[in-house]
Amino acid sequence: MSSRPQVRVPASPTPAPNARTTGAGAASTAPATVTPMGWMHTARFLTTAAQLHHLPAMDTPEIAFVGRSNAGKSTCINTLTQKKQLAFASKKPGRTQHINLFALGKQGITDAVLADLPGYGYAAVAKMDKLRWQQVMANYLVSRENLTGIVMLCDPRHGLTELDDVLLEVIRPRVEQGLKFLIILTKADKLTRAEQAKALSIARLQAGGGEVKLFSALKKQGVDEVAQLLWDWTHPAGAATAPAQAAEPSAAEPEALDE
Repeated sequence: MSSRPQVRVPASPTPAPNARTTGAGAASTAPATVTPMGWMHTARFLTTAAQLHHLPAMDTPEIAFVGRSNAGKSTCINTLTQKKQLAFASKKPGRTQHINLFALGKQGITDAVLADLPGYGYAAVAKMDKLRWQQVMANYLVSRENLTGIVMLCDPRHGLTELDDVLLEVIRPRVEQGLKFLIILTKADKLTRAEQAKALSIARLQAGGGEVKLFSALKKQGVDEVAQLLWDWTHPAGAATAPAQAAEPSAAEPEALDE
């Protein structure tokens, strides 16, 4: 019997037999188990769009990453996917106003999508540009049909700001209807344990029923936990296991996004 392809990424075309796949009565074609971190590592650029109507209609679960400029959003995405430059950090925060989509799943197949939204709140951006983009973001968060969850990035040294509170109000109705929501407190390594505990306590009060996780790209704190949570969001128990075919991405290159 010919061997089936491994599920992990990168996959070995001809996996050698070992204790996990062979043994008394074991089938040599047993598929490898997908780990959340291995799944995150399959992330690849799908498409970019400046307007909501430019985004492809999809029926796969989509998770949006949002946050103020310099909250560590790009670094968080790159750490989760174990790819240094998947999400680019602009040297001029607030300059780019595009939504970048990244596909997750075995190459050629998409079972989930990450949406990287530009950082907001940067003072140097013109007021009209800010208002226009905030409207695009609000429309996306309110009307994107396949949106399954939202991850808000926050630097706990500054806490949630007025703009974060506005975004929370925008998404509150969808969260109450079942939309998943997570606040990631980035750069946790810059806080003492007592400060981390205090930041967690405050953020949980503000999360409106969502979850809160401490995260440090430097210390890899919270990385496995967040990957597991995103996997659970997009692969609920009892859901169909057959992944949908991926839409062909556009030829456009991803735009540089703020951290």
